[in-house]
Amino acid sequence: MQLSKKLRYGIPTILLGGALFSSAYQNSSTSRFINHYVDSVLTETQKRQPENSLSGVTMADGLEVKTFATEPMLMNPTDIEVDARGRVWVLEAYNYRPAITGNPTHKDGDRIVILEDKDGDGKADNSKVFYQDPSLNAPLGIAVLGNVVIVSQSPYVWKLTDTDGDDKADKKEILFQGMEGEQHDHGMHAFVFGPDGKLYFNFGNEGRQLKDAQGNIVKDQFGKEISPKNYQEGMVFRCNLDGSEVECLGNNFRNNYEVAVDSYGTMWQSDNDDDGNKGVRINYVMEYGSFGYKDEMNHASWNVERTNIESETPKRHWHLNDPGTVPNLLQTGSGSPTGMVIYEGNLLPKTFQGQMIHCEPGHNVVRSYPVQKSGAGYSAEIVNIMKQEKDQWFRPADVCVAPDGSLIVADWYDPGVGGHQAGDQNRGRIYRIAPANTPYKVPAMDLSTPAGAVASLQSPNLATRYLAWKALEKFGKSSESELVKLYNSENQRMKARAFWALCKLIDGKKYTELALSDTNPDIRIAGLRAARQLKLDVISYLKNLVKDTDPQIRRECAIALHGSKSAEAPELWATLATQHDGKDRWYLEALGIGASENWDAYFSAYLKKVTDPTQTEASRDIVWRARTNESIKFLASLATDAKTDLKERLRYFRAFDFNKGKSKSETLLAMLKGNSAEQNQINKLALSHLDADFVKTSPVAKESLVKLMATLGSKDFVVMQQRYRLPEENKRLITMIEKGEMTREAGDILVSSPEGLALTKAVINNSKKEELAIKVLGSIRGNGNKTSLDLLQSTMFDKTKSVAMRKESTRFLGGSMSGEDLILAYLKGGKIQKDFIPVAVEGVSRAWRRNVRTESAKYLGNTSSTTKSKLPPMAELVATTGDAKKGVEVFTANCSVCHQVNGEGMDFGPKLSEIGSKLSKEGQYLAVMYPDAGIGFGYEGWELKMKDGSTLTGIISSKTETDLVLKMPGGTVQNLKTSAVKSMKMMNNSMMPTGLMDGMSKDEAVNLVEYLMILRKK
Repeated sequence: MQLSKKLRYGIPTILLGGALFSSAYQNSSTSRFINHYVDSVLTETQKRQPENSLSGVTMADGLEVKTFATEPMLMNPTDIEVDARGRVWVLEAYNYRPAITGNPTHKDGDRIVILEDKDGDGKADNSKVFYQDPSLNAPLGIAVLGNVVIVSQSPYVWKLTDTDGDDKADKKEILFQGMEGEQHDHGMHAFVFGPDGKLYFNFGNEGRQLKDAQGNIVKDQFGKEISPKNYQEGMVFRCNLDGSEVECLGNNFRNNYEVAVDSYGTMWQSDNDDDGNKGVRINYVMEYGSFGYKDEMNHASWNVERTNIESETPKRHWHLNDPGTVPNLLQTGSGSPTGMVIYEGNLLPKTFQGQMIHCEPGHNVVRSYPVQKSGAGYSAEIVNIMKQEKDQWFRPADVCVAPDGSLIVADWYDPGVGGHQAGDQNRGRIYRIAPANTPYKVPAMDLSTPAGAVASLQSPNLATRYLAWKALEKFGKSSESELVKLYNSENQRMKARAFWALCKLIDGKKYTELALSDTNPDIRIAGLRAARQLKLDVISYLKNLVKDTDPQIRRECAIALHGSKSAEAPELWATLATQHDGKDRWYLEALGIGASENWDAYFSAYLKKVTDPTQTEASRDIVWRARTNESIKFLASLATDAKTDLKERLRYFRAFDFNKGKSKSETLLAMLKGNSAEQNQINKLALSHLDADFVKTSPVAKESLVKLMATLGSKDFVVMQQRYRLPEENKRLITMIEKGEMTREAGDILVSSPEGLALTKAVINNSKKEELAIKVLGSIRGNGNKTSLDLLQSTMFDKTKSVAMRKESTRFLGGSMSGEDLILAYLKGGKIQKDFIPVAVEGVSRAWRRNVRTESAKYLGNTSSTTKSKLPPMAELVATTGDAKKGVEVFTANCSVCHQVNGEGMDFGPKLSEIGSKLSKEGQYLAVMYPDAGIGFGYEGWELKMKDGSTLTGIISSKTETDLVLKMPGGTVQNLKTSAVKSMKMMNNSMMPTGLMDGMSKDEAVNLVEYLMILRKK
């Protein structure tokens, strides 16, 4: 029996007591049934309506979500703040990436909107614009500090001041500037007020540098410029409220989105991976740490081969096997993490109290990561708070804690997750999460007395705490007794807040020393952090703490030694190092941070306590982590210890890369003189870590290298020959090409050196070896540099060569992007003889650029195959259910040349194994139809002008001072020397060809998207 439309809608109406679709949802069996039923009868268009936004939501037990505001009151919220009055400040981004998306813009700029619930019904009923200006375009961060609002939008951080209390910005000043990442998700993010009265903030790996209001490069606490000269990729900072005394607290993140700080001063944040690698992570930010996105020493990408490389991609992504990389707290798989806050209220269930609350729009969820201490670090798990199971347009962008302890969540609401895409410009929602039947009531605030200010200091809301801090600052000494009362309370987080106020506003030395004697390790940690900030005699305090039984205290002691010039510091560090148990990576990395730039003195002090550091697991860790000439001999001993399996010793060979100088080279050279049963493997590893120029000038090293090359298989041989370019080994490259072994790599190496090029030409010009000559020419078809192109063209037009050889050269010329352009030019100019035209067209038939394929095909006299199909409107496509099994065939034919799914396909563009969890149906169609509208970070196309006059195009997979790895469509890789590149220019268009669906039928398009939608996180 089929129910009528009226009856189908009437059932949930009755169940909900007269409301067709409730504006609130809690996790009850009735709600789950109604949501499932409602979802089954709603059309796609109806699902997008604000009144249906909570259909499909599941909530954590004991919590309820209600709609606070929707469009047209707001649109496209990127970030929010809740002020002390409970009002929600919304940053809008209508003008989001217009140069990429092609979307319309508001010429008056984006807005900062204040939403207020005036009648107490839990819904916003008043909206006002605090600021709108043409300069405001897709800002990413907002902090409300009394009458001052800090707005983050690369290349600026602005301070907007309301001087007369009318909720309008009257003054605009620059706080910081000069960051890169304009109109980019990886630029400057939000500022937050810390428990210590300072500001904390971060930027992703497009930020690169920090300048002050006058345009000068900012120098940090150690006098180092905050720029790629000293720090790399994403960074975390702390500064005073006026922007002075900036400290760089961590670096080498990818897109660390928003830093969250708890009452003890501990920092937490999320970080996104290169799309498709299931490496999204949550970090405890250990001060001064490097977090492993790029190689710490040469800045190479995570996917570049290295000794002791991690076996799993998500771990490899962060260089977790490398000494000097701070561990991840938690790896959460795929995703697109955004806003985060520390919840220190008591309204939510205890599971969430004192924990991170985080938005993950890629998986349509707001969740928490309850943390437990584990040695000197932490462990965590994932607990969902609000999960949208049905509507993939739910994209939580930020979460804040309101004055009453409820959560306020901003929903970007879009078929995509940002990432330079915006499928919808007019929607946006704000939700409130609280226990069921909890009205939204803002607690009264009285800042006229010290007692009132101390009460407000305990608020779960950051904006309220800021006002309380400023009030206490004015009260000065008269607030001391009230703060002491709070310090003596049972609530340890409130005790920590009182401590920070006492030591910063009343008496730094007195209250720091009180905290350092506290029984709670977290309070002692806060005390040590305060001592450093206040520039007290930290060394005298460390003397009493370096033997503390709590490893987290000792972790902080090690960090406190970072940059110390005290003569007593080495002995203190050595005492800490001898307490390493060989199992705690957090503790080991803290020791490394403490010893940074002082390794010589610190390790010498350690050797006085541990004479042979090769004997225990703990001391071997110290050797592995050390960066000093004194550790090199021990590193060599461990690396060549035949009693230990070689696989376990790879970490020691890798550690050589983190040491520099003559001692390292001489030690590795000495390894080559050994005669162990595994000498060949030792030689291979030693030569891999020696400087290439050193090897060429050392007779011993050169002799060992030549002997080694003769024993290597093709893959290892190519790696070594690529590194050393030995002229005597070029003949083997020719032999490999003849046998069909790694022909592309062999050809690239041959034409990259004068000796190899001469041998290549000799083979091509030997008429008795035509078959080999054709194979050699084929090996350079994808190279694309001037040398290769000249060889192919000269052969193609050389009438002294056989027709077969000339035809194959014509075919091979179309194997690179530069070659494709040459083929088109020759076809248009009539320079390819008639019987060669089919061969030339076939040579470019798999070009990723559609115009190359269609233009060249015209010269065959048959253009019917290039006729553009007309797909139905988006709404019809989305409403149609396809066949995922048939979609696999469409994917294989059209997409697998550049994308991988679960390891199958070519590794060029983003991996798509979980793309169904990230994009809605609309988002999938938009991504395929309009690839230029959203280019994943790290997958931008680059045009490289080479010094030899050639042009190469592809994705830069890795770039160091000396080497550049370029990925080409189809997954081929070209290794280049950075010195050979004349200029680099990022392409405006996606490397994914526009018009991929133009030749598809409706069924093919629908089937493809149906397949993409089932690719979800397992």
